[in-house]
Amino acid sequence: MRTRREFGATLLAGLTGSAALGKYVDDTVHGVEIGAVTYSFRDEPRGPQGDSLDAVLKDLKACNVGITELFSPQIERVDTTPEFLRHPQGNLSMTEMREKFRQYRDSPEAKKAREELRQWRLTTPESYFHGVRKRFDEAGVRIYAYTMNYGDDFTDEEIEKTFQQAHGLGVKIIATSTRVSMAERLVPFAAKHKIYVAFHGHDQTSNPNEFSTPETFAKALKQSPWYRINLDIGHFTAAGFDPVVFLDQKHDLITHIHVKDRKTNHGPNEPFGQGATPIKEVLKLLEKRKYPIPALVEYEYKGTGTSVEEVTKCLDYMRKALA
Repeated sequence: MRTRREFGATLLAGLTGSAALGKYVDDTVHGVEIGAVTYSFRDEPRGPQGDSLDAVLKDLKACNVGITELFSPQIERVDTTPEFLRHPQGNLSMTEMREKFRQYRDSPEAKKAREELRQWRLTTPESYFHGVRKRFDEAGVRIYAYTMNYGDDFTDEEIEKTFQQAHGLGVKIIATSTRVSMAERLVPFAAKHKIYVAFHGHDQTSNPNEFSTPETFAKALKQSPWYRINLDIGHFTAAGFDPVVFLDQKHDLITHIHVKDRKTNHGPNEPFGQGATPIKEVLKLLEKRKYPIPALVEYEYKGTGTSVEEVTKCLDYMRKALA
């Protein structure tokens, strides 16, 4: 098992390019680095070239974000995201959203878009991703991780390309919402490219093939020294577990955390401070223990303002919790 020191050294080795660490926006409070995932701005429309990069960078700057996890669909120039997923859902349960997405995924329209996306991935050169990284560097935003949600329909050639994309972006972590059974397929790619794969969990505890419990994470992590956990403290709470205890026990295996507030017993997303997720306690633990684990807002509740306004509220809540 690779140590935290080795893990940190690997990440720092990847922070090369036009911007040094000192040129990124620094939103660190009492030693805790906070930011937001670009998925929080998934409602942004695509520009004339087919991506939403311009709008996302504008939003990150508006929120004074200096560290992010980049959501792959926002830089891919083939749109496979259904409209209902672009906006926070206040009227649908997580179960209803998953069923709605399953129905969309099985439609002829979605299958056609999926094959077009596969071809885009296979044919787009790594230089395109160098250009994306340069845009983030110029904006003062560090891409800490890259979101790539692997499904069973990924070919090996397509998986290979996604790791090459990560190289082009200059990142050492791919964060993924995938199934436990997919972990075995990713082992050789993570080892070959020396890129950490951080598994993101949800709250589907009734399905042993879904990352949701300490046991499902453990099952995957024992397969490779390049495997890690992207701990979503909201989903972990909704699944019935204590993210404070888990973070303290497994901090050396956690790359970064997604911060959201959910109620227990698979309850809905709520504005920060209105759910059951111990956000303040998690942040104070990071401060107390000096764990080098970024805390990134993932905006998913149905707010009253724009995504920029809501993410700003979330960041302010976190800053006050640490003040």
